[in-house]
Amino acid sequence: MEAMGDREEKQSTAKSLKQESGINQMEMAHADAIAAHPLWRKSVVCITQLEASREFCRHDVTHFLDVARLAWIENLERGLGVSKEEIYAAALLHDIGRHLQYEKGIPHDEASVQLGGQILSDCGFSADAKKRILEAIGGHRNKDTKTRDDLCGLIYRADKGSRMCLLCQAEKACNWSEEKKNRHIR
Repeated sequence: MEAMGDREEKQSTAKSLKQESGINQMEMAHADAIAAHPLWRKSVVCITQLEASREFCRHDVTHFLDVARLAWIENLERGLGVSKEEIYAAALLHDIGRHLQYEKGIPHDEASVQLGGQILSDCGFSADAKKRILEAIGGHRNKDTKTRDDLCGLIYRADKGSRMCLLCQAEKACNWSEEKKNRHIR
């Protein structure tokens, strides 16, 4: 049985690590609201159905979370100070308009900004946070954002870095430029 002092020490250490890393579930309440939003869920289902036979990278929840986690790690490593919730919000929404690209020919970054704006408003994000998140969503395909040290740059780099072109069976048929392809383990 664990001694009372050991348990208190572990709890104190966990609390300290939680504070140092910025992990606070309350700060993620808005991001959780995105994942529960009916429009987000409907869009995820549509994308999944439309990409069921896609041989190339898919735009699913795994991809969204890979982007979020890579962006958060870079943010921490570089000390950029970008909000975890804004990173996760932008990552969860950056490709959410994919189905509108497939169905209506609307570029998915534009469609994602449209859908994301409505979802962010419904989920209680501030006007300033919404503006930053929508800028990152709209710029995630723009290589001019690649070198930025803000939410836009984090999402751009994480989006490209999340793809494992190095191990992809469809890599030779992929239309991504060599510059975009991720050939490194990240």
